[in-house]
Amino acid sequence: MSSLEEIKKMLFADKFAQSLGITLDEMGDGTAVTSVTVSKDHYNGVGIVQGGLIFTLADYAFAAAANSKGKVTVGVRCDIAYIKPVKEGKLTAIAEEVSCSNKISNYEVRVYNDKKELAAKFDGTGFRKD
Repeated sequence: MSSLEEIKKMLFADKFAQSLGITLDEMGDGTAVTSVTVSKDHYNGVGIVQGGLIFTLADYAFAAAANSKGKVTVGVRCDIAYIKPVKEGKLTAIAEEVSCSNKISNYEVRVYNDKKELAAKFDGTGFRKD
């Protein structure tokens, strides 16, 4: 078991999320909230936010929620559905635990735009290491 401070230190060391401007806003028992303010650097070739940014935002929320219980957890499966294109504003990912056993945990992450419209839905399964 790791302390919450050790887990937060691990999450704050995520250089990729930092390079994209993603922040960890909240973390609780099996929950987490991450966000990013969209910039033109996040656009793909057709002028909307790159799906990779949205995926990374959701994945970071998943990682924070899954690790919040103090046991190092790594993703082993994930799935994302892009529901609404995003061009500007702030994106917020909210992760919630669906189930958690000794070895396997499942999380649902919903990504919202700043109008509180659902932009993407992510489902992830984590393996809880000893």
